[in-house]
Amino acid sequence: MKNTIYYLSTCSTCTRIIKELQPDNSFELQDIKTSKISERQLDEMAKLAGSYEALFSRRAIKFKSMGLKNKTLGELDFKKLILDEYTFLKRPVIVIEDEIFIGNSNSVVTSAKTRLNK
Repeated sequence: MKNTIYYLSTCSTCTRIIKELQPDNSFELQDIKTSKISERQLDEMAKLAGSYEALFSRRAIKFKSMGLKNKTLGELDFKKLILDEYTFLKRPVIVIEDEIFIGNSNSVVTSAKTRLNK
Protein backbone atom coordinates (compact mmCIF):
# COMPACT_ATOMS: atom_id res chain seq x y z
CA MET A 1 0.00 0.00 0.00
CA LYS A 2 1.38 3.41 -0.87
CA ASN A 3 1.89 6.22 1.61
CA THR A 4 -1.44 8.00 1.94
CA ILE A 5 -3.14 10.43 4.28
CA TYR A 6 -6.94 10.23 4.23
CA TYR A 7 -8.26 13.48 5.60
CA LEU A 8 -10.98 16.11 5.35
CA SER A 9 -9.85 19.46 3.96
CA THR A 10 -12.58 21.28 5.92
CA CYS A 11 -11.28 19.82 9.21
CA SER A 12 -8.88 22.19 10.96
CA THR A 13 -7.49 19.34 13.07
CA CYS A 14 -6.59 17.32 9.95
CA THR A 15 -5.00 20.39 8.36
CA ARG A 16 -2.95 21.07 11.53
CA ILE A 17 -1.75 17.46 11.74
CA ILE A 18 -0.68 17.38 8.07
CA LYS A 19 1.22 20.65 8.58
CA GLU A 20 2.85 19.16 11.70
CA LEU A 21 3.84 15.91 9.93
CA GLN A 22 5.21 17.67 6.84
CA PRO A 23 4.80 14.61 4.59
CA ASP A 24 7.10 14.53 1.58
CA ASN A 25 5.92 14.09 -1.98
CA SER A 26 5.93 10.29 -1.66
CA PHE A 27 2.57 10.78 0.08
CA GLU A 28 -0.79 10.98 -1.57
CA LEU A 29 -3.20 13.30 0.24
CA GLN A 30 -6.77 12.16 -0.30
CA ASP A 31 -9.57 14.50 0.73
CA ILE A 32 -12.29 11.96 1.52
CA LYS A 33 -15.06 14.47 0.84
CA THR A 34 -14.05 15.18 -2.76
CA SER A 35 -12.37 11.83 -3.51
CA LYS A 36 -14.39 9.02 -1.96
CA ILE A 37 -12.68 6.06 -0.37
CA SER A 38 -12.93 2.98 -2.56
CA GLU A 39 -13.92 -0.38 -1.14
CA ARG A 40 -10.42 -1.67 -1.98
CA GLN A 41 -8.81 1.20 -0.04
CA LEU A 42 -11.08 0.61 2.94
CA ASP A 43 -10.36 -3.14 2.86
CA GLU A 44 -6.61 -2.43 2.84
CA MET A 45 -6.96 0.02 5.75
CA ALA A 46 -9.04 -2.49 7.74
CA LYS A 47 -6.46 -5.21 7.11
CA LEU A 48 -3.74 -2.96 8.58
CA ALA A 49 -5.98 -1.76 11.43
CA GLY A 50 -7.31 -5.20 12.31
CA SER A 51 -10.98 -4.28 11.84
CA TYR A 52 -13.41 -1.86 10.23
CA GLU A 53 -14.53 -0.83 13.70
CA ALA A 54 -11.03 0.55 14.41
CA LEU A 55 -11.57 2.97 11.50
CA PHE A 56 -15.08 3.97 12.57
CA SER A 57 -15.83 7.28 14.24
CA ARG A 58 -18.59 7.24 16.83
CA ARG A 59 -18.15 11.02 17.14
CA ALA A 60 -19.72 11.68 13.73
CA ILE A 61 -22.91 13.72 14.03
CA LYS A 62 -24.80 11.16 11.94
CA PHE A 63 -23.94 8.40 14.45
CA LYS A 64 -26.40 9.89 16.91
CA SER A 65 -28.90 11.24 14.37
CA MET A 66 -29.21 7.83 12.67
CA GLY A 67 -29.85 6.20 16.05
CA LEU A 68 -26.78 3.99 15.68
CA LYS A 69 -25.67 4.33 19.29
CA ASN A 70 -28.59 2.11 20.33
CA LYS A 71 -27.80 -0.60 17.77
CA THR A 72 -25.33 -3.46 17.84
CA LEU A 73 -23.12 -3.05 14.81
CA GLY A 74 -20.95 -5.74 13.21
CA GLU A 75 -17.90 -5.47 10.95
CA LEU A 76 -19.96 -5.39 7.75
CA ASP A 77 -22.13 -2.61 9.23
CA PHE A 78 -19.04 -0.52 9.99
CA LYS A 79 -17.70 -1.13 6.47
CA LYS A 80 -20.98 -0.16 4.78
CA LEU A 81 -21.44 2.94 6.94
CA ILE A 82 -17.92 4.22 6.19
CA LEU A 83 -18.35 3.59 2.45
CA ASP A 84 -21.78 5.27 2.43
CA GLU A 85 -20.85 8.29 4.55
CA TYR A 86 -17.31 9.70 4.65
CA THR A 87 -17.86 11.34 8.07
CA PHE A 88 -17.82 7.88 9.68
CA LEU A 89 -14.11 7.47 8.95
CA LYS A 90 -12.00 8.36 11.97
CA ARG A 91 -9.64 11.07 10.73
CA PRO A 92 -6.99 11.44 9.69
CA VAL A 93 -5.90 7.96 8.61
CA ILE A 94 -2.18 7.89 7.85
CA VAL A 95 -0.75 4.90 6.00
CA ILE A 96 3.04 4.62 5.92
CA GLU A 97 4.07 1.50 4.00
CA ASP A 98 2.59 -1.33 6.07
CA GLU A 99 1.68 0.70 9.16
CA ILE A 100 -1.52 2.62 9.88
CA PHE A 101 -2.16 5.51 12.26
CA ILE A 102 -5.81 6.31 12.94
CA GLY A 103 -7.27 9.44 14.50
CA ASN A 104 -5.95 12.63 15.98
CA SER A 105 -4.90 11.78 19.52
CA ASN A 106 -1.50 13.10 20.56
CA SER A 107 -0.08 9.59 20.91
CA VAL A 108 -1.18 8.62 17.37
CA VAL A 109 0.24 11.81 15.85
CA THR A 110 3.50 11.39 17.78
CA SER A 111 3.81 7.77 16.64
CA ALA A 112 3.19 8.75 13.00
CA LYS A 113 5.75 11.55 13.27
CA THR A 114 8.32 9.16 14.76
CA ARG A 115 7.65 6.64 11.97
CA LEU A 116 8.03 9.34 9.31
CA ASN A 117 11.39 10.40 10.68
CA LYS A 118 12.92 6.89 10.63
